Amino acid sequence: METMTTALPNIIDLSFPELQHAIASLDEPSFRAAQIHQWLFSHQAKSFEEMTTLSRTLRQKLAETFSISHLQLVDHLESTEESGDNLTEKILLKLPDNELIETVLIPAENRLTACLSSQAGCAFQCTFCATGKMGLHRNLTAGEIAGQVYALNAIVSMRKPDKKITNIVFMGMGEPLMNYDNILESIETLTTKNYNVTLSQKKITISTVGVIPQIRKLGASGLKTKLAVSLHAAEQQKRESLMPVAAKLYPLNELGKALAGYSSATAMPVTIVYMLQKGINDSLEDAKLLARFAHGFLCKINLIDYNSIINIRFKPVNSSSREVFQQYLIDSGLHVTVRKSYGTTINAACGQLATTGMAESQ
Repeated sequence: METMTTALPNIIDLSFPELQHAIASLDEPSFRAAQIHQWLFSHQAKSFEEMTTLSRTLRQKLAETFSISHLQLVDHLESTEESGDNLTEKILLKLPDNELIETVLIPAENRLTACLSSQAGCAFQCTFCATGKMGLHRNLTAGEIAGQVYALNAIVSMRKPDKKITNIVFMGMGEPLMNYDNILESIETLTTKNYNVTLSQKKITISTVGVIPQIRKLGASGLKTKLAVSLHAAEQQKRESLMPVAAKLYPLNELGKALAGYSSATAMPVTIVYMLQKGINDSLEDAKLLARFAHGFLCKINLIDYNSIINIRFKPVNSSSREVFQQYLIDSGLHVTVRKSYGTTINAACGQLATTGMAESQ
């Protein structure tokens, strides 16, 4: 009769407090947790035998208790709308339980930004977003979130060994603030000194649809990361039509108060992300409502174009309407930029991430 074998838990899935507890349960000193953490992330160790600063006895204990499983590269696409070193790239990664996520590399002069996913899928079902059509599968662990940066850096280093990711935006799949604790722990890992990846908190942006309790919590956390809020309409009923779940849970008047509290507590501007959609939210009246909302707190506004998604019937705004909209905001004394979307040819731009298409090609 065959005996069933149970897979050992992946040690990368443990939070740092859980790792400390696990090490204590093996009767090892607490400082070993920090050593193991550095091996797992900074050195990307694939086996416990590689952890040569640990005793052979501890390595054996760990091998009998845990496995090590990093993210696996499944597919890698490059944009066809750019050239040279400025190619936006979309990467499909497999998690240890076979869930799939997408993440994006966005190059710019003197900067290389990683757009990270925080969840497999998303529960918010915004009408213009492909990820929302997937539904929520699960939260990513802190290790899986941080692991995306190491996976992307490995791709980059194969071409340019001296180049690394310089900035991070949590704007990929999922709602980061619904995975708050793991986001914060991944930031702790990615900003740890003397690791292979050591970023400044000020180079990290957390995006949200407006999860009010966590915005308040983030404002009181002491983090120096930036905050971006996907608004897309400054009138409650219209926002509900575009973002039915988020807008009903977190109404505009309460969101405005939370953002005012955040900017006051952190002394940092909030970035308002506003996706212009033809005939939906691009009128002069929409601009007036946005200006009124934005004057309630320290902020800057990023206007972006709608990126076409199969089976979703929205259209990008024309350039003249965009210019009128932008100029009204500028004349109102607001800081406004128009952000060009890259990666549309590989469905890597804002709102386009969904693993279905890439996965089906495997």
